[in-house]
Amino acid sequence: MTTLRPALAADTRDVVLCECFARDGLQHEPGMMATQNKVSLIERFVDMGFVRVEATSYSNPKVIPQFSDASDLLKQLPRQPGVFYKATCANVRAVERAMADDVHGYGANEISLLVSATDTHSLKNLVRTRDEQWLNIANMVTAAQNKFRLIGTISMAFGCPFEGAVNPASVMADAEKFLRIGVRHITLADTTGTATPKSTSALFKQLQRAFPEACAIAHFHDTRGTGLVNYMAGFEAGVRYFDCAFGGVGGHPVKVKYGQGHTGNVCTEDLVDFFESMGVKTGIDRAQLLDVGQHCEDLLARELSSRVLRSGLNPLCPVTSPAHS
Repeated sequence: MTTLRPALAADTRDVVLCECFARDGLQHEPGMMATQNKVSLIERFVDMGFVRVEATSYSNPKVIPQFSDASDLLKQLPRQPGVFYKATCANVRAVERAMADDVHGYGANEISLLVSATDTHSLKNLVRTRDEQWLNIANMVTAAQNKFRLIGTISMAFGCPFEGAVNPASVMADAEKFLRIGVRHITLADTTGTATPKSTSALFKQLQRAFPEACAIAHFHDTRGTGLVNYMAGFEAGVRYFDCAFGGVGGHPVKVKYGQGHTGNVCTEDLVDFFESMGVKTGIDRAQLLDVGQHCEDLLARELSSRVLRSGLNPLCPVTSPAHS
């Protein structure tokens, strides 16, 4: 199986960011975005240096109509060498769709598998208990036949709005279950923005101590304005893979509300400018940030949550275009 770790050796970047606008971002949008606009955006993300892009979801179109064009989008999307295009899969049927697209020479080359850290959230979000979801995940891994890079995500890892505090030991047990079935890339998700720098650092350090063979990924939401400081805490704890979305969009499906409906991913523009200003190389062409961010706002026809788009790039950090391998 291909792993994420070689990506750092492939160029000079210190961190690997996954751009999630086209999937986790758009799942929150009630209006449909044209397929060609999605394709064009993903191409721009890759052009500016993203080597991981969350492209779509093989979800039930009746549940999330936004991704009814999943196969059509992936068929139109030119695949670039060294880039991983991720698709979310909720069940075996979704994996079978990914397999069918792969047979036809297109589709995702990375898929995500999701488990919730709490039963209440699992029932609300996945309509399954945790035990039922783990059985579902095992069947999905079997169905995938080692054709894709698998990302195991533990949502509500830092706390749940329905059940409160989450025992870190339970999160470690979930990580071990993923590793046992061959999923080495483990995402800890702060689904509703309850994490703090202290809890972020502690949980990622515990994960890496317990399972040094795992590749840790951070997927945080900026619900309470703590996304950047939590990502910094994750970086200092040794995390090198982070998810983000232009404009800070997304967070949950339209019909599922957390945080009174106010949530969103860590904003790409702000995160790239933040890291680069500290000398942490992202591999992302900072010169394109504002144009792409503005384009995302234009497509959604509203002002998004990017602070950098309003204030401009940090003037103390020179704008240079990185050399991509």
